[in-house]
Amino acid sequence: MKTLLWAERLKLKRSKILWIAVFSAVMVAFIVFMQGQFQYYGQRYVDNITWYMTATQSLGSLYVFPAMIALMGSYMICRENQDDTMKSLFLIPVSISKLMGAKLIMTAIFAVGLYAFVFVITFAVEAALHMSLLDFPMVLGFAKIYILEGIALFLAVSPIIAIVYRLKKGYWLALIFAEIYSFLGLFAGMESTMRSVYPITAAFCVSGYYETTPIQFGISLFSLLSCGVLSLLILRGLNKEYITS
Repeated sequence: MKTLLWAERLKLKRSKILWIAVFSAVMVAFIVFMQGQFQYYGQRYVDNITWYMTATQSLGSLYVFPAMIALMGSYMICRENQDDTMKSLFLIPVSISKLMGAKLIMTAIFAVGLYAFVFVITFAVEAALHMSLLDFPMVLGFAKIYILEGIALFLAVSPIIAIVYRLKKGYWLALIFAEIYSFLGLFAGMESTMRSVYPITAAFCVSGYYETTPIQFGISLFSLLSCGVLSLLILRGLNKEYITS
């Protein structure tokens, strides 16, 4: 497994999609900062402490980052099929289930890394604007929210990654599916019960962005874990399929 993770890490570093994700994160941070220049009763939104960190996470998590995570995961998991190198891997031989596991683990690491990168940007801006008002518990709390959001959104979009792989129609399809999937979260977030159940908004509940009761937190956690289990079930039996094909 260590060798597979090392190989997938090298593929991730060489991927152009990695730079697309970095660019999208910077653009989200920039757009939110520009939105923060609007005034409300004579005061800019960005002048309110933590507004920038909160707004960047919510906008990115609903419109951009789920699609980026799904795209990267689908790219990694579909690449051998599209490059027609999967059959060559059996000469080693390689366990397909372990290979897919390594790809999913690297996708999860990518999701956490993406949110960590966005957190660094937002913290730097907040520090430049409100350095004297920030304290360690506040910063640590936001760091926890960002990291948990990355893990939770990976679980939320993992079924899309698995479905796109099964469809064998190209990894860019994941971008479209995930964008629709995350956009629907806007409507799910309007109702407290659906907010806890719908995976995209459940990620907000688990990360701590939304205030939740213990029951709501449990429902949200169950929803996300169910997504993870569903993706594994969709990918189940790949070894047998490739052996017989």
